[in-house]
Amino acid sequence: MQLIDKVVIFESGREEYAISIQSIISIEKVEFVNPIPLMPAYMRGVTKARGELIPVIDFEAVLYRRPLKESENARLLVVQTEAMPLGFLVKEAKEIIDIPPDSLKQLGIAAYEKTRYFTGIAAFSERMITMIDPDILVSSLEGMKDIQEYMKSNRAPSV
Repeated sequence: MQLIDKVVIFESGREEYAISIQSIISIEKVEFVNPIPLMPAYMRGVTKARGELIPVIDFEAVLYRRPLKESENARLLVVQTEAMPLGFLVKEAKEIIDIPPDSLKQLGIAAYEKTRYFTGIAAFSERMITMIDPDILVSSLEGMKDIQEYMKSNRAPSV
């Protein structure tokens, strides 16, 4: 298990999740997301973040199979994955904290094929935070290769 130091804690459903800060490019307020027809249910569309078009993945749709309700607290976690930069639409980005290695527990359900991206649980006396590996998450989403191809073919040439 890798040593994790700082993570971004975010909320989806009623649970707390975390992604290593090393994968986070930025945390943005949700502006306009341009829908793309015929994409998987978890794909909200594309948006512009830091001058680049990025696909927006609705975390609520991935985890709970329901779209995230519009909210003032909703945030876009712009994440760098091996495949490409992505925006994870989450209910709320709460805080950045250090996760001491001794608080991390292996997750028995991590072996379950559909949730391979859950890499462990940070267990504290008052809360439990599920750790997520964004690269495994992206590679496990059905239709992601099509989205990558779409983004490559619609990328504006650099000037």
